[in-house]
Amino acid sequence: MKQDHHQFESVQLKELPAPLPLGERVIWQGKPSFKGLALRSFHIREVAIYFGVLLAWRLWSNWSQGAPAREIIISTLWLIAPAISAIAVLAGLALLFRRAACYTLTSKRVLFQFGVALPMTMNIPLSKITSAALKIHRDGSGDIPFGVSDGKRVSYLLLWPHIRPWRLRAPEPMLCALPDAAIVAAKLSEALGGQPAPAAVALSATANRNLLSGATANSPSTAAA
Repeated sequence: MKQDHHQFESVQLKELPAPLPLGERVIWQGKPSFKGLALRSFHIREVAIYFGVLLAWRLWSNWSQGAPAREIIISTLWLIAPAISAIAVLAGLALLFRRAACYTLTSKRVLFQFGVALPMTMNIPLSKITSAALKIHRDGSGDIPFGVSDGKRVSYLLLWPHIRPWRLRAPEPMLCALPDAAIVAAKLSEALGGQPAPAAVALSATANRNLLSGATANSPSTAAA
């Protein structure tokens, strides 16, 4: 495997489950960002806002009823403790999921390595990708979901959070929370464009989204690592 992608030896994040076939090379390899996972997959911001609203309501309620300062402080602490605990748990989960995840783009496929308790690998040949999209978020990170020719072969629960939210009927694997999403999208577009017809994919741009569209007729393959 080292000679298959020698140029990545100094920056490789994770070993591939098996050596690449002769002629296949690694184009890019990376991980989701901790911040992106924490904010958009584990919704830490929403949880913090929820507890903040509860805290404000509790303070106002106690103050309006003329509660003594000691009682107000104790009541506040009863909310602050679970708030900190919940945020810490979610942050810990985001960190674990990030450490377990690795995305690899080769000249022939996209590999998802994931799983905290049970490491697994999902292998999607580029020829099976029917469409792809790029969404850049305010923090600068981005997501690249893509459709496959047989979405029923993709398990939403198994692949979460590396999957497009709420696409339950036709799940779309997603390279999520990428710090360099625009660069990865360009590399993916180039790799897809090099595939034999009809798997070639064209790139078009909009204000916040780059869309890739194409068509194939096969299904992705999956394998446990």
